[in-house]
Amino acid sequence: MSVGVGLVDTGINPDHAALLGGKIEVLRLSDAALPASGQQHGTAVAALLVGADDSRTPGLLPASKLIAIDAFRRIGGNADVATAFDLVRALDELARRQVRVVNLSLAGPDNVFLKRSVEAMIAGHNTILVAAVGNAGPKASPLYPAAYADVLAVTAVDKNLKVYRRANRGTHVDIAAPGVNVWTAASVSGARTKSGTSFAAPFVSAAAALILSDEPDLTVAEVAERLTAKARDIGEPGKDGIFGWGLLDARSLCMEASGR
Repeated sequence: MSVGVGLVDTGINPDHAALLGGKIEVLRLSDAALPASGQQHGTAVAALLVGADDSRTPGLLPASKLIAIDAFRRIGGNADVATAFDLVRALDELARRQVRVVNLSLAGPDNVFLKRSVEAMIAGHNTILVAAVGNAGPKASPLYPAAYADVLAVTAVDKNLKVYRRANRGTHVDIAAPGVNVWTAASVSGARTKSGTSFAAPFVSAAAALILSDEPDLTVAEVAERLTAKARDIGEPGKDGIFGWGLLDARSLCMEASGR
């Protein structure tokens, strides 16, 4: 069976959403009177998760449905921001729809209400939350929601398995995935390469959805263990603050799923 995936991000290009037909549902939370968020980031992340079968960005989960919630608004002409209140509303909506995997390619400061919402999603709804560790640099403080307990915190590596130069580091980092010069949809038309931890997170979200499609009764901890146990150790032995447990081994997970 396919597992539906949730996405909390900026807006998505309507043409891209239309191209995917019934595979993607886009909801905007912000007041319609406020400036709409940009479409570049959300479109790129959504295309990585669920793309068009016959396009240059077919997506990692072509058979799954994506519920994309635009929780951002544009300020100052070119900056997209989301309040903690809107992020909580987005998580509540996805919980109400019983979405099992949520991709959070966003990062910001700690917030008590967001933390409680994350804890409720994990403990109360057994939801896998996958979050980018952020791009504030190797000396920056941890960013959230990636640094919350039991959230899968994802960093980005390039084709040579070197960590993305701007990726946050810390003991909360769980796993690494491709996130440098990743090919995905552009906001208006066509496709281009993107770099950042935001674009590594969808690889882990897709892997988590694959695991759940085969074993839907697994807990959050069990899915995390499956992902990290199969990771290729590419840093210091064991878990480290740069790569976590290592590089996501999607090929092994796919072979296991197809062999069951």
